[in-house]
Amino acid sequence: MKPVRNLGAGIHAAFTDSWVRFLLALTCVMITTASIFYRWAEGWSWLDAAYFSVITISTIGYGDFSPQTAMGKVFTIFYVISGLGIFVVTASAIAERIISSARHDSGVHRPDR
Repeated sequence: MKPVRNLGAGIHAAFTDSWVRFLLALTCVMITTASIFYRWAEGWSWLDAAYFSVITISTIGYGDFSPQTAMGKVFTIFYVISGLGIFVVTASAIAERIISSARHDSGVHRPDR
């Protein structure tokens, strides 16, 4: 039960960190912007546009949706290039805070590099 408690504490620490919250907000803004764009340019439903935006930025890419317009394809190129970096930094920051919290709670300290 202690590992679950430690994980919970780590998640709490991550989501109370101002840098993580900023990155999450930035990620949400990017997904929302992309969803609005795909709704407008591709004519997709809000759900399909949001789904595609999340699947694309996370690099899962099931392939069930793809932009059909030239504008949609060009936007997707820039969305992937910029969004992937933001997504990876956000996921890494959350993981780092969770791991840091777990180390702190267990008494294991690792010097900064």
